[in-house]
Amino acid sequence: MALPEDEAKQTPESGEETFENEALKPEALKQEALEPEVLEPEVLEPEVLEPEVLEQIEADNGDGPSGQQGSDNELELLGDEALAIALLEVEKFRDLALRAEAEMQNLQRRTARDVENAHKFGVEKFVQNMLPVVDSLEKAIESTGDNADAIAQGVRLCHKLMVDTLIKEGVEIIDPVGEPFDPNEHQAMSMVENPDMEPNSVLAVVQKGCKLNGRLVRPAMVMVTRAPADQPPVDPAPETTE
Repeated sequence: MALPEDEAKQTPESGEETFENEALKPEALKQEALEPEVLEPEVLEPEVLEPEVLEQIEADNGDGPSGQQGSDNELELLGDEALAIALLEVEKFRDLALRAEAEMQNLQRRTARDVENAHKFGVEKFVQNMLPVVDSLEKAIESTGDNADAIAQGVRLCHKLMVDTLIKEGVEIIDPVGEPFDPNEHQAMSMVENPDMEPNSVLAVVQKGCKLNGRLVRPAMVMVTRAPADQPPVDPAPETTE
């Protein structure tokens, strides 16, 4: 069957195809596919807007005088709000700082007071333990009376040394004979009628009291006088008439 003239012919010697139309060759088709199509850029002319349209756009975007003023007002309001919030925060932290300073001062005062009390009353337990010894020595002195033997003198000397040592440590002996009764420092053991003394006075001391640097360690046990039951009441002063 014979091929058309525009189609490929095959030579018996080489066995290769021949193309009468060069455009149909594979090399030409491949080169045409590889070469990109170059498009010329289209030049656009700028659109000229009318002045009224430009003013409207500027007003919408806030670029005009009114828009700028509105933005300034908004910024001013935001600045005022931020300033008010900042002032509140400053006042809050100032109050916290003042409270912390006051608490620190109170803590320092309490600490100083505790240290002072520790120095003053650190021997309070020791004083309480030594008071019965002093009481025993006083009882021994009372039992000996005016005896001038060596034992009595030794007891008196021990008592004096003990009391002097306690006084050096800030101890004050409470011996309120003849003084008015003080419920803060005295403990009444009994009430006794005595016309020779003022009522509510200390007649006798059963056991002496003690204070350490002004703090009461032990109250004095005392006997207190009272007015006689048959004592007539005091008559009021007569009224004077003009």
